[in-house]
Parts: sequence; C-alpha cells; structure tokens
Amino acid sequence: MSEAPSSPLPPSADSAPPREQRFFSRELSWIAFNRRVLEEALDEGNPLLERLKFLAIVSSNLDEFFMVRVGGLQLMLAEGRRERDAAGLDPEEQLAEISRQVHEMVATQYACFIDVIRPRLRAAGIHRQDVKDLTPALYEHLQHLFEHEIYPVLSPISLENPEEPPLIPGLTLHLAVRLKPAGTAGRKPRYAVVTLPKKLGRFITLPIEEGHNYALVEDVVTLFADRLFPGETISECVPFRITRNADMSVREDLAADLLAEMKDVLLQRRNSACVRLEVSDRVSKITLSFLQSLLAVDDAHTYSAPGPLDMSAYFSIGRMTGFDDLREKPWPPQPLPGAQPNESMFEIIRRGDVLLYHPYQSFDPVVRLLEEAADDPDVLAIKQILYRTSENSPVVAALARAAARDKHVTALVELKARFDEARNIGWAEALEQTGVQVIYGLKRLKTHAKICIIVRREPGGIRRYVHFGTGNYNEITARLYGDISFMTCQEEYGADATAFFNMITGYSQPVTFRRIEAAPIGLRPKLLALIEGEIQRQQQGQKGEIMVKVNSLVDRELIEALYRASQAGVKIQLSVRGICCLRPGVRGLSENITVSSVVDRFLEHARILYFRHGGEPLVFISSADWMPRNLDRRVELLTPVDDPACREQLINYLKISLDDEAKARLLQPDGTYTRHPNRLAAKALRSQAELYRIACELAKRAAQMPRVIFEPQRPAQSV
Repeated sequence: MSEAPSSPLPPSADSAPPREQRFFSRELSWIAFNRRVLEEALDEGNPLLERLKFLAIVSSNLDEFFMVRVGGLQLMLAEGRRERDAAGLDPEEQLAEISRQVHEMVATQYACFIDVIRPRLRAAGIHRQDVKDLTPALYEHLQHLFEHEIYPVLSPISLENPEEPPLIPGLTLHLAVRLKPAGTAGRKPRYAVVTLPKKLGRFITLPIEEGHNYALVEDVVTLFADRLFPGETISECVPFRITRNADMSVREDLAADLLAEMKDVLLQRRNSACVRLEVSDRVSKITLSFLQSLLAVDDAHTYSAPGPLDMSAYFSIGRMTGFDDLREKPWPPQPLPGAQPNESMFEIIRRGDVLLYHPYQSFDPVVRLLEEAADDPDVLAIKQILYRTSENSPVVAALARAAARDKHVTALVELKARFDEARNIGWAEALEQTGVQVIYGLKRLKTHAKICIIVRREPGGIRRYVHFGTGNYNEITARLYGDISFMTCQEEYGADATAFFNMITGYSQPVTFRRIEAAPIGLRPKLLALIEGEIQRQQQGQKGEIMVKVNSLVDRELIEALYRASQAGVKIQLSVRGICCLRPGVRGLSENITVSSVVDRFLEHARILYFRHGGEPLVFISSADWMPRNLDRRVELLTPVDDPACREQLINYLKISLDDEAKARLLQPDGTYTRHPNRLAAKALRSQAELYRIACELAKRAAQMPRVIFEPQRPAQSV
C-alpha cells in the first residue's frame, strides 16, 4: 500500500528542493508510520491473530497521537499561534490534513476487520455473538450475568442540562441513551450517558462446546438497557468514546512541590477539552448532533465506526490461550551465552563486557544483576534511573529490598514520563517509605537516560558495575521491544556513570566525561562532530560512512548535517522506525542517503550508531532519538561500545536491520514508502528472524563449549 506525500509540492528527485521543502511534516510522517503498521494487518502473509494485533496497535497509537499531538495543535490554534512546522504547514493546515488522512486510515482499518479478519476469525472458531440472535439458553445466561455482575456496577447519568455536563472520562466506552420525550409531543428528546467501567471487561465469554464465542459488553448492556431506565422508553442506545487533550505540563519554575503538581496535571486531563469523538455509525443525526454540541467537537474530529469502537481492546483476543496455529511461532528469549544458572552476574561481568539484544536475548540477566545486588552484603550502593516500569516491577522490589538491608539506594523516578505519571508517583512514594532516596526528576527536563550503577566492595577495592540501556527497566516491554543492554565494570565507564549521576541528583556543574556523552549538554555537539568527522575524511579522499538506527529523526540541525555529509559523498544508511523528516534520495541534497523502516512482530526501539572513522569504527548505543526534545529538553546518554566483540556484534545487528527485505519499507523522495523489491523472494532477509536465529546460535554454541574447571589435587587424608 503506497502512502500519501507527507508535505505539499514534493520536489523532483532531479534537483535540490527549496529550503522550505527540505523536510517532511512531523505529524504527517507519524501518520505514515501508523499506516505502515496498518499494512501489517493487511498483509496476507501474516497469521490471522497477528493481523488482528496490528489492527489493535493502530488504534492504540492513534489514541496517544490524538491526546498529545492533535491536542497540542488544537491548543496552538485556540491561542492564535500560527507557527509553521518544518514542512511549512501552520496548525490549521496540519489539523486539516491529519483529519483527512486519519479518516482514510480508520476506514481502511475497519474494512480490513469487517471484510477480512472477522469472517476468518469466525471460520477459525472465534465468533462475536450477535445479541439479537441468541438461543434461549444464551439469553438466560447473559440476563443472569447482567443482573448479578454488570447492573450493580453501572450508574446512568442524566444529560438534562448541556450547560453543566457531567464528567465523561476519556478513552472509556460509554453508551449515549436517547429517551422518548415525556409529556407533550414535540418536546426535545432527553439524553443520558452510561459509562462502561474498564473493570467490567470488554469481552464476555459465552458457554459453547467448541471454539470461542464472545459478546461485547456494550451489546449486552444495550440488550438490557431498559433495566437501567424503568418506566422510560428508549429510542436509541449507541456506543461512543472520547479522547481528551493530554498535552499539559507543569510550570516547574513555579512548582514548589512537583509531586503535588503532577497529581494536578492528572486531574486536569480528566476534564480537558475533547479532541476526538468516536461513535457507532448506527447513531442518528439528532443524537450525533447532541454529542457534538455537548463535547464541542466538529465533523473533522468525529469518527464514525462501522464496527466495535476501540479496536485496541482486541489485544486480549490476540493473547487468549489456544489457537496457536493463528499466531507466529513463539521466539522464547535466549539466555545470556555462557552464563551458568547459579553463576553470579558480578563474576560474568568481571570476565568481560556483556551485550544483550532484547527480546531475542532475555532481560532476566539485568533483573538478576539488581536482585543479586540487593542481597549481596558487599554491595554498598545502587543508583538507578526509572522512566517506565511494569505494574509489579521486580526492579523496584529489588531497590526496596536493598534499602531495607541498609544499602544506600538512590532512584531518580521521572514523574513526567507521559501516561506513566500515576504509576511513577506511586512507585516514588512507595520507595520513599522503604528508605530509598528518591529524586523526582529535574526541573525543566525529563530524565530519559537508562542507567544503573552498583557500587561493590571487593578484595581489590571498590568496583562499579554499570548497566547502560536503550530501553526501560521494564521486564514486560522487554519481551516486545527491541533494545540493547550493555553491562560493564570498566573503570572509565564507572567513573563517568558516577559523575553523570551526581550531576543530575545534586547541584553539580556539567562535567567533561571520559567516554560517555549526555544531553542536553554535549550530545548534540558530539553527534555533529561525528558527522563532521566523516565529511572531512571523505573530502580527504578516505571513505566516509554513517549507519544509524533510531526511532525518530526530526531535528533539523542534524538533518542539515546529514545533508552536508551526503553532498560531500558520505554514504549514509538510516533505519528510522517512525517519524522521519529527512528527504532521502534528492539529487544535489541527499542522493547518498537511504532511509528504511522495519515494522515486524517486535517494536524496533534500539538506538545504534556507527561511524566508519577511517576504518577504526566508532559504535554507540543511546537512549536518545534524534529529536529536539531528546537533545535539548531531556537528559539522555550516548554510550560508546569499544569492546571488540561487543562492537562487532552491534555492527552486525545494524547491518542486518538495514538489509531487511521482508519487513522493511523504503522512504522515497516524495514522502511515500515502498516495500522492498525482494520482499516476496524465497530467501528475502527478515531482520528480526535473523536476529533471533543469531541469538539462538550464540546460546547453543556457548552451551556446547566445555567449561574448564580447575580442581586442585589435595593430599590424601591420613587415618
């Protein structure tokens, strides 16, 4: 499926475009990314439940996009701000194009579900029960369930006074109920709203002998809605869902108590402006008009759905047990090569630097390192940054246990991690209760770096063990996101890590690091210097080469530097999963730049950087994407990987990603993405499958290597 150009008037590939057309629109590039996700749902080569999963991802992605990006643009418009984006579009033009493209995307999404996925699910034994077509036994079953488990939870609320509407929660399913006017004919209809709490669950399993038969909770409540309105006549009952603006932040310069201020932000989101209305296409014109007026939403931000609202709920159908033939073959995460089950992580890291690529390789060694540190009497201190964690985090539990055992534990818990604020507030308060020294992030900056330092007393003196990562300390997402972990006890890394941590937890002035680099201080200059180094080598007759894997490329200064490198003849290969504002392949500007995007079963999340550096490669991992927010408004890390074996592994991983043929899309000069011409070949390279094959091979090879155990021969004991 081809994609619409990301900005107006795309330039010819035969000449460099004028300055205002050197970049794609950030927002429209994101939509192009979500369209690539949708393509995976449309792909007949993917198993059925995997296709359903991608439909759910499309909806989940759109929820966040509307809350943040569309919400931000609407605020700009309301404030009268007319700043243009890098592609020359003002907020009104961006919103209009977003509406057009997202309406097309949603129409394609539902056509895929209704015409293809749903019939095939039914044929495979997974069936949505139409409540208008129930057997007497099923009707009795649902009636009993409604009376005893659903009805007691529901609280219908009258909408008699549109001037003072009740709080209608965002991203929650509701029923709009139109009641027959009472009394004199011709009176306006009356309305009520029934909120369907998420705790009820979306899918109600029905008792059948084979397969999986389910009903949607909104259908069941609609079926028995008369129980909620005794004595009333229901004229209409339709599902709807709203998205509220979540683009809110704390004025940290005025916030005396950041914890309290973040709690206020969460409260503000509950009652912020509605930025999107989703409603069943069965809705009448009169009810739709009422909802739009009530929520102050126009047609451009109203989305009529011919199928179930909130397709992200279908994640649970994709995860249910059974039906394994409708899924990809499992790829169990592989163990750390050469590590024995009872071997200390400290011993393993002392033998040499450790590099892991999750989820192909297990995240357990990272958790193990922290759990060992919590229990080890020789560990003196643990310092860690927590950006996003899981609900029942073993990492947080290990930090709490360490503090309870009188180790000095410092945790920087980023309260401003969007949509994880509530969870992080809870963790911060809980950790404080256990004696952990908690820092609530930094003023005016988000702390997004992934680092953990363990300080241990050993016979040779104090040694620091450091974990650097590209992803969060979250063992759940580590099974789904492609991320790098790098563990080392080299002194220079330990010294830099300590200096970095002291800088962000105290009032230390910025320092000069030996190995690492950090945003917002030196990361941007470092990246520009690395690009400039390749330009100079190319101009001196050497071969310049850059390979970069990031999630997003938006920063104009870095894009301009890459353009200069391309014009100098430097070969540049970019793997950019999501937003890319750089135009590749434009003659006189970027003909030496290629951009690919891989969308597959795991979310591409690792940031890996390679600079040829005259044949002595410089290789880095990073927590930062190439976006202004990461380089200027966040605390991020760039970590060099110099160990020869680890460095070669990273270079190999990077090349495999860039060489993907099966799941890669290639960005064209006009903003469209095309599938690789070899994608249907029998031996088309699927990078994620190859990375998993390598992880299995490394684990197998290590398991087959005989372990040499030196056992001293002792003299016989005299009797």
